[in-house]
Amino acid sequence: MTGGQALVRALAAHGVTQAFGIPGTHNLEIYTHLDAYGIAHLNPRHEQGAGYAADAYARVTGRPGVALTTTGPALLNIAAAVGQAYSDSVPLLVVSPGMPLRHPRQSTGLLHEMRSQTDALRAVAAVSHRVSTVAEIGAAVARAFTLFRTGRPRPVHIEVPLDLLTAAEAPAPVRLAPPCVTVGADVGPVAEAAQTLRTARRPALVLGGGARAAASECRALAEQLGALVVTTANGKGIVPETHPLSLGVSLHSPVVQRWLAEDCDAALAIGTELAESDVWTTEPLALGGPLIRADIDPAQMYGVLPADIALVGEARETVRALIEEAGTERDTGAAARTAAALRAERNAETAERDARWLPYLRVLREVLDPDAVLTSDSAQCCYYGAIPHLPLGPEGRYLHPTGFGTLGYALPAAIGAKAADPGRQVVALSGDGGLQFSVQELATAVQTRLPLPVVVFDNGGYGEIRDEMAARGDRPVAVDLPPVDLAALARAYGGHGVRAANAAELADALGKALATPGPTVITVPEESAR
Repeated sequence: MTGGQALVRALAAHGVTQAFGIPGTHNLEIYTHLDAYGIAHLNPRHEQGAGYAADAYARVTGRPGVALTTTGPALLNIAAAVGQAYSDSVPLLVVSPGMPLRHPRQSTGLLHEMRSQTDALRAVAAVSHRVSTVAEIGAAVARAFTLFRTGRPRPVHIEVPLDLLTAAEAPAPVRLAPPCVTVGADVGPVAEAAQTLRTARRPALVLGGGARAAASECRALAEQLGALVVTTANGKGIVPETHPLSLGVSLHSPVVQRWLAEDCDAALAIGTELAESDVWTTEPLALGGPLIRADIDPAQMYGVLPADIALVGEARETVRALIEEAGTERDTGAAARTAAALRAERNAETAERDARWLPYLRVLREVLDPDAVLTSDSAQCCYYGAIPHLPLGPEGRYLHPTGFGTLGYALPAAIGAKAADPGRQVVALSGDGGLQFSVQELATAVQTRLPLPVVVFDNGGYGEIRDEMAARGDRPVAVDLPPVDLAALARAYGGHGVRAANAAELADALGKALATPGPTVITVPEESAR
C-alpha cells in the first residue's frame, strides 16, 4: 500500500466523503485513490477557496472539512483559510505533500521547495505534523480526528513527504479515533452558577458559536431564568432572534453594553471568547455582576475577561445540568419588555447608518426558507446589515468570518455549504470589494450546476476603509475601485447575472436564482440602497 492510498483509506475510515482541493504534480498519488474509497472531490479555482469551502462544509455538517493541496505556494495559498478556521473554531483538515524525507536543508531548487511548510502552518493551525513513515499516516489522521472530537475544534495540517506518498509498504492496521464521551462541567461549579443565576434579578445569556450544539437547552434556560439573550456573530440564531427575550447579535451595541454594565446582575457566557471582534472595542466588556463562563476550552476561563465561576465542559451537558439546578421558571414578562425596549433603542442608535440595507434584508427573510444558509463576507452590508438585522432561528445558519476577518469568504463558503447539503437554499452575501478576492470561484459554482444566488452590494470599492479614512480626516487613498460589471462577469463564467435597483427587483431576481442551476450574481448598486 502506498502512502497516498494509506492516507485516503484513513480519511474514508473516519467517514470522509467529500474533499476540496486542486491536484498538482506532487499530490497525484492522493488523487488516484479518491474514487476507490468513495470520496467525492470538488476543485475550486484557488486553494484559499478550497479552504473556505471546506470550512463551510464543516460548519453546516458538523463534520471536519477536508482540503487537499500540493506543496509550497498551494499550501501558502490556503493559509488564510486555515487562520480563519482557527479563529472561528472550525474542524478543518488540510493535507499536503512535503519535501522528501532526506531532502537537504540547503536549497536545491526542487519544485515548490520551501524551508519548512510545517513551521509556516503552525503559525495559523492548531497542529502541523510531518509524518516520517507510511505506517504513521493512519495514526496522524486518527490523531487529527481525536483533536476535533475531544476539545475545541481547530484546524490541523498533515504533511506527507512526497517520496512517502509513492513508497509501497505492507498495509498497517486502520487506526481510528476513539469514541469520546461528552462531559459537562463539575457538579460543584454548576451548583454555584445555578445559585448565582437563580438569585439574579436581571440575568443574561451571552452565546457564541460554542453554544450551537446546545440551542434548545439555551432557549429553555433563558425562559426558565427570564434571562435576556445576546449573541456574537458566530452565535447568531442559536436562540430564535424573534424570541421575546432575544437581543440578537448585539454584543457590540453600546446600548446593550450599557445594560450589561449597569443593569444586568449576572451573565452566563457560553462558547465565546468575548474578544475584540465580538464587542467591537479594544476595551474588555464591562459587566455589572459576576461572569459565569461555560466553555470546552479551559484557557477561556482566564482569557480577556476571566470567569468568576468557571464551567469547563461540553456545552449541551453543562446547560442541561444548569437547567436541573436552576429551579422553577420565572415570569418572563418584565424581561421581555426590557428586551423590546433595548432592541428599539439599539435600532435607533444605528438607524441612519443601517437603513439602506433594511428593505433588502426583509426581502431575503421573506423569500428564503427558515433553514436557509447565508454566507457572509467582511463587508458593511453583512456586519452592519445582515448580522444584526436579518433574523434567524436555530434551523438556519449564518456563516461569517469573525476574528481573523478574511475577505473573499462568502462565495467559496457558499459552494462548500451547497456541497454539504445540495437541497438546502444557500445564498452568499458580499460587497464588490470582498467578492473580487475570490470571484474566480464563480467558475466552480457553475461546475456544480446547483442554484446559488450571490447578492452583492456594490459601493465602488472598500466602503468601510473609505469611511474610516474620512473619519480620520484623511484623503481617501486606494479605496475607490474602477467599476466592474459583476453580473456580466458571472455570465462570462457561464452563470447568470442581473442588477436589482430596488427591493422589489431583488425579490424577483432572488426567486428566479433559487430555481436556476448555477450561480446568479445579483448586484445592488449602493446608491439604490441608500
